[in-house]
Amino acid sequence: MELRHLRYFITVAEELNFSKAALKLYTAQPSLSQQIKDLEEDVGVKLLNRTKRKVELTEEGAVFLEQARLTLAQADKAVAMARQVSQAKQQMLRIGFVPVAEMKIFPYILPNLRVQNPDLKIELLSLNNNEQMRLLKKGDLDLTFTRHNFNSDEIESQFVIREPLIFILPKDHPLAKYERIPVKALNGIDFIIPSAEQSHTLHHAILDFAKANNVELNIVQKADNILFNINSIGIGLGCTILPGYIVPLTMDNTVIRPLDVELPYLDLYVSYHKNNKSYAVTKFLELLTRVFYLDINRDEQD
Repeated sequence: MELRHLRYFITVAEELNFSKAALKLYTAQPSLSQQIKDLEEDVGVKLLNRTKRKVELTEEGAVFLEQARLTLAQADKAVAMARQVSQAKQQMLRIGFVPVAEMKIFPYILPNLRVQNPDLKIELLSLNNNEQMRLLKKGDLDLTFTRHNFNSDEIESQFVIREPLIFILPKDHPLAKYERIPVKALNGIDFIIPSAEQSHTLHHAILDFAKANNVELNIVQKADNILFNINSIGIGLGCTILPGYIVPLTMDNTVIRPLDVELPYLDLYVSYHKNNKSYAVTKFLELLTRVFYLDINRDEQD
């Protein structure tokens, strides 16, 4: 038994005429008669009494008609609710991000996106890489901005920007006198490093850099966020290496100095579900591609 059988039966029961019901349903009368016979076989009782002159509901048919109407009404409600949820999702964009996106990406994308789509609701969540990917796979995020390339059968990741790291130290630090600090001079100095839990990629990039240059840092503090890291330098706790986007946030009593070797770079990637074809995601990626010249191939853009 299918919903179409119920619709056919209800129309016949309301018209009490197979010819009129067939016209109303845009089907042939013999086909309609066969559908009703199939329904009666499935139900196991006779629902209609048919003669050459009239069609009547049986007692069983009258009871079945009432329940069939309720079933169809519930099915229509289910369809409507599903469509409402789909429409709401189309008008909602949930974005996870690491701090760099807040300063280097969003100011160039979100204002235009809001102007072009005034009804679009945007939810921004500052999360570490692993938490973003967990929520993306779960379907609780539409887009993520992380330091990792998560390409897989489900997830598409696209490179967005490459950012240099910078060396920051207190203004009155002995190394501040150098125009270009010898990397060996970092050996044993007090150092604040981002925690691995909150900034896994940056944390290990700094440690790998020190190891590659045979430098042993004296790590006195592990910072859980960028602002605490910067403030720790400002109050003279030590030196640090951070992404270049933090330059506008540095304090008057801190300075930035180049080293005599090149510091590492960090990449930023945007990731999303390959099967997410929502309007909001598509429009965001269109703007992102236009501003940052990404090579994103979406079905809607072909």
